[in-house]
Parts: sequence; C-alpha cells; structure tokens
Amino acid sequence: MDWNPLLLTFKLALVTTVILLLLAIPLAYWLSYSKARIKPVIETLVSMPLVLPPTVIGFYMLVAFSPTSAIGSWLLEWMGIKLLFSFSGLVVGSVVYSLPFMVHPVQAGLASLSPSLKEASYMMGKSKFTTLFKVLLPNIKPALLTGIVLTFAHTVGEFGVVLMIGGNMPGKTKVASIAIYDEVEALNYAAANSYSLILFAVTFSILLLVYLTNGGYLKRFLK
Repeated sequence: MDWNPLLLTFKLALVTTVILLLLAIPLAYWLSYSKARIKPVIETLVSMPLVLPPTVIGFYMLVAFSPTSAIGSWLLEWMGIKLLFSFSGLVVGSVVYSLPFMVHPVQAGLASLSPSLKEASYMMGKSKFTTLFKVLLPNIKPALLTGIVLTFAHTVGEFGVVLMIGGNMPGKTKVASIAIYDEVEALNYAAANSYSLILFAVTFSILLLVYLTNGGYLKRFLK
C-alpha cells in the first residue's frame, strides 16, 4: 500500500486546522457580539459549505483560480502562486469547505458565556485582545477542542473539493479519499479497505477522545 496519500491527507488536515483556528477565533468573536446589519449575510456565507455540494464549491474555486481568470492570473503573475493542482490549492479549498466546522463551535461557546465575564474584564482595564485570549477562550476549551477535532476529521474525509481543485496527482494532490476511489475503480478492494480502515480508526479514535474529554468521562476514569 502506498502511504503517501495518507501522509498527505493528515498533513492537509493539520495545516487546514491550524489556519482555521487562527481565522475562526476573531470571526467567531465578531459573530458572537456584533450587532452589524451585515452579520446575517456573513453567518450565511460561513454556513454555506454545510449545505452546498462539495463539487459546487470546487467548481467555482476551479474557475476562480484558473490562470485565465482575473484572480488566478493576478496570483500567478504578481505573487507567483499557482493554486490549481497544487497542495496550496488543496489548503485553500479545505479552509473554505471546513470553515463552519471551526467557526460554529467557537461561536456557540462564546455566545454561551455570561456577559459579566467580558464586562468585568473591561472594568479592570483589560483590552479586547487580552479579554478574548485571557478570559473568554480559557472558558470555552471544550468548544475549541470540538472545533479543532471536527475540522481535522472533516478535512480528512474531503473528496469533491480536493478532486476539483487538486486533481489526482500522486505525491502532490492525491489524498486518501481519492486513493480509495481509484482503488475501487481498479477493483482493488483490498487496498481500498486498507485506506478506509485506517481513516475510520483514526477519526473514530479522535472523536471518541473528544466525547470522553468534554463529557468528563476521561477525568473520572483516570481518578
């Protein structure tokens, strides 16, 4: 069995999760406390990947990043960046597709906190930045953990978006989900089963750890 698709998959999931964690915290904070009129529009855009078919997102990103498009040509000519059929393109597509899986848990965690926490921090002269990272985020650790795990697991299972943007280039854009599809097409069910079993075992273990941790079962067991 070729291990490259699995290694590439976990690398993509890790990079995507880190990027989304950095992007989701300020975005979720704004969505939790903002009263701007444009807020429903932003919330809708963030949630769109939950209901849109992955191929729709992949198609529009394929068009947008094409060298013949304005965005694609600008990135290529001025930045030297080629997103189509590259690992960088997979990362961008995964960030867009997995965005709600990180933003929603963090937003829900922040919205569940008592307003008095933030107000008390402001009264003590703390800035918004300090209040967010020193007061609010430490109180929503389960939500942060849920967002991280859901984003990682969701990225591991991507197929349509990564296929549209990255294609099927061994060692470069061929992730595990595409490798499974290829093996099934070739009637090589043993290899497909090996890939699938590894992905199932990894995602099951991660999700189980989250439920045990958030539910307090792990602490009680360790005692």
